[in-house]
Amino acid sequence: MQLRGCGTALVTPFHQDGSLDEQALGNLVAWQIESGIDFLVPCGTTGETPTLSHDEWLRVIDVTIEATAGRVPIVAGATSNSTHDAVAKAKEAAERPGVDAILTASPYYNKPTQEGQFQHFKAIAEAVSKPVILYNVPGRTAANIEPSTIARLSEVANIAGVKEASGNLTQIAEICAAARPGLDFRGF
Repeated sequence: MQLRGCGTALVTPFHQDGSLDEQALGNLVAWQIESGIDFLVPCGTTGETPTLSHDEWLRVIDVTIEATAGRVPIVAGATSNSTHDAVAKAKEAAERPGVDAILTASPYYNKPTQEGQFQHFKAIAEAVSKPVILYNVPGRTAANIEPSTIARLSEVANIAGVKEASGNLTQIAEICAAARPGLDFRGF
C-alpha cells in the first residue's frame, strides 16, 4: 500500500463527562472525506491516544472504520512505551477489517537507544501483516530515530514508511539518502 496525498491525524472528541463522543467523531470523519482528504489517522498523538483506555482506543478505530465505510485508507495508531503492549496493540488494530496500515511511534518516556528502537519497531513489523509506518516525533517521545536506524528499519520487509516529525531538515535529507528506495516518506 502506498499512501498518497494528504492525511488527517484525527482528534478524539469527548463529551463534557469525559466519555467518547462517537457521533462527533463520525461527523468529523464524514466531513474530512467530503472535504477531499486522502487517508485518515485515528489514534495518533493528535488523538490523545496516550490518555485513552484500551477500550476507548479500540472504539475510536472502530468508529472511524464504520464512518469511513471503505472510502479512504485508515492508518491506525498503535503506540506504547512497552514493546509487548505495542505489538499487542498493532496486532489488534491490524486484525480490524478496514485498517490499512499501522502507525507507531517510538516508546515514549523510556528514551530507548537506537538499537532498542530498532528492536522495538522490528518486533511490531514482524507481528503484523499490514504495512507499518514509523512515527518519529522526538518532541513527544524524547527519543529521536536517527537516520541510520531508519535506514536499517527500511530493510525490514513490513516497514512501509516513516512520518518524520523531528523538524530537522538535515535529518530529513539524511533519511531520504539513507533509506531504501521506495520507502514512503512524509516529512512534517
